[in-house]
Amino acid sequence: MLPQPQNRSTAGGRRVLVFSGAAARYPDIRWIFSHSGGTMPFLLSRFTRHETDLKEKAAERMPKGLMYELRKFYYDTAQGNHAGALAALMKIVTPSQVLFGTDFPFRDGAEEIGGLTAFRFKPKDLRAIERENALKLMPTLKT
Repeated sequence: MLPQPQNRSTAGGRRVLVFSGAAARYPDIRWIFSHSGGTMPFLLSRFTRHETDLKEKAAERMPKGLMYELRKFYYDTAQGNHAGALAALMKIVTPSQVLFGTDFPFRDGAEEIGGLTAFRFKPKDLRAIERENALKLMPTLKT
């Protein structure tokens, strides 16, 4: 048996957090997920269908709804800095929820920045992704 690909397990971890109710029970935890959300943006219809199928149980576990829970998470750009991944992620969250990531040593910072620049974020959004969003989450890093 082959190991499960990491990007799929990234989406699976988020699914468990949301549908178990853990994300709603612990609202002060600032979750950061890798790879621009992995496959989650592409599997969003499965998530929303699951929410519909669960009805009352979903309402109990996610009182504010699925999209509320997904939009409060943060997502890094490591190996998810290409147009397809970023476009899909931007349909779910705003740039304020996106953090710069590199997956060093597998990818270097220059390669990741190139993908973000090519996506043509507004300059203020690119600054936020590259630095400001992380400083808001972790203010002790400010120098």
